[in-house]
Amino acid sequence: MSLLDGTPMSGDTQQAPVDGASFGLGEQPLVDRIRRAGIAGAGGAGFPAYAKWKRIDEVDGLLLNHQESEPDFVKDRWIGREHAETLAAFCDAFLETVLDRVVIGTKEHYRGVWLGALEEATDATVYEPEELPIDDGETGIIVACTGDRYEYGMESVLLRTVADTVIGRDLPMDHGWIVQNTETFYNIALALGDGKPVTHKLIHVDGDTPRHRFLRVPVGTPATELLAAAGRPGGPGSHEILADGGPGWSFEIERDPDMFGVTKRTNCLLIIDETLAEDNRIGNGRINILGPQAWKGRTLEDEPTGLEPDRVRIPLLSNPDYEGVADYANPTVSPGDDVTVGDRIARPAEDAISNAHHASIDGEVTAVTEHHVTIEGR
Repeated sequence: MSLLDGTPMSGDTQQAPVDGASFGLGEQPLVDRIRRAGIAGAGGAGFPAYAKWKRIDEVDGLLLNHQESEPDFVKDRWIGREHAETLAAFCDAFLETVLDRVVIGTKEHYRGVWLGALEEATDATVYEPEELPIDDGETGIIVACTGDRYEYGMESVLLRTVADTVIGRDLPMDHGWIVQNTETFYNIALALGDGKPVTHKLIHVDGDTPRHRFLRVPVGTPATELLAAAGRPGGPGSHEILADGGPGWSFEIERDPDMFGVTKRTNCLLIIDETLAEDNRIGNGRINILGPQAWKGRTLEDEPTGLEPDRVRIPLLSNPDYEGVADYANPTVSPGDDVTVGDRIARPAEDAISNAHHASIDGEVTAVTEHHVTIEGR
């Protein structure tokens, strides 16, 4: 493992074009391009993102979920600040072609340091919390500010608060909206504007670690590498667990950390005391420890550092919980093949909801299964 000099990454990392026309909306099938880039929901769900965009002709609004409600997350805010021009140009491109409005749903206390660049780049109309929901006839780019509550990060709650739209078992698209997490939306901008597939993930490491880390890592990076970067090279102790997610919404990783490869949906890894986790499971295995921990008192890294592992184990389905609804991709490489970052290693399964996947480091393919591709770095 190497930590790229140990220095934060500059804001121009993976900068997409900022000319709206360069995204080519309407020129080539939007859905196919998103699928080929292997984009999955980066906010935590991991569902193939192209599935939402199949219904782009049925909607007139995009809600950008810029809430980032977990207290130890800063990745979406960082994207919004450092890549404001790209996000603004991408929003404009949609407004010029298929949408009437783009609403950035964020928290009021993000304004200034975190949101200033995005507000300026978009020249958005700003709604304060007491002014919500937005007017039915509002068009263009709108920044909708909510209060500081965890629940606003949930798609259904945010949509109801911002647009007075209530969803149950139906979907936002049934009400004229596409809801997309900021990192996912930015990945789509990179794919459409510069042809970049998803090969890396912004991720945090926190919990019972000596320090909070904000890292940019290749997809498939073993959890052990991230924990070592946060000062816990041995991983969880005998009375601790490793969880995937933030303090309010995480799930225990029930496998050896060395066998857990970061997926396109992984936002954070937490080391949690086993008893604390057990006392705060609230259904379907979810762990919510927002209350017992003073999370907001911790110093957070607010610039990502690049990490380059010696090996990656790339999952061919970003969230295995969707198996049966979405399918694993079909490997297109074999052990012994030499690959470079961005090379396709798996194609979408035919006649199924499925994504392509790509090499995240340069190296040699050493193992291929129906669920993973392992690459050893050069």
